[in-house]
Amino acid sequence: MRDPGPSGSGDVPTVLVRGSEGQDLLCFLEQLIPLDGQDYALLTPVDTPVSLFRLKDEGDPEPITTITSSEPILSVADVVLQEHDLTLIRSAVTLTVSGELEEPDPDELEDDDEELDDESETYELLVSFMVDGEEYGLYIPLDPFFVVARMVDGQAELVEGEDFDRIQPRIEAELDERDPGE
Repeated sequence: MRDPGPSGSGDVPTVLVRGSEGQDLLCFLEQLIPLDGQDYALLTPVDTPVSLFRLKDEGDPEPITTITSSEPILSVADVVLQEHDLTLIRSAVTLTVSGELEEPDPDELEDDDEELDDESETYELLVSFMVDGEEYGLYIPLDPFFVVARMVDGQAELVEGEDFDRIQPRIEAELDERDPGE
């Protein structure tokens, strides 16, 4: 897994975020950002976020961005992950995997990164599997995966859709202002 936060001792506060469809995601609280009299939280999932891709013989893997939690593909992914003592969680915002994951080898990652341009996200294949004659893969994003939530009466409400599009640039600007070295 990864370091649980800046202290490394595991004492980083956690927050339960609820998505619009009633699914929860347990996250580490990374930063609080006040905007317009409202506190916004920058969070990272406690479990490892994963992305589902359809794998093709030629060309790049195709991301699957819309999937229902009852999708047969996820049932097959569940079984494949269980063989590795991992559990697929259908949570708010993203799919996550809980269990002990091997740390990626930094030397291997550097070689892979040279083939990609700076703008593309990089992923590491966790598992691949077949469903109805098509190959799929669950990939771990190598870039940090952040979740934005609005704090209301001590509860974290997921910021999604147009709200996210509106607030995200302001949060990035606030973070740049706090730490101009990045």
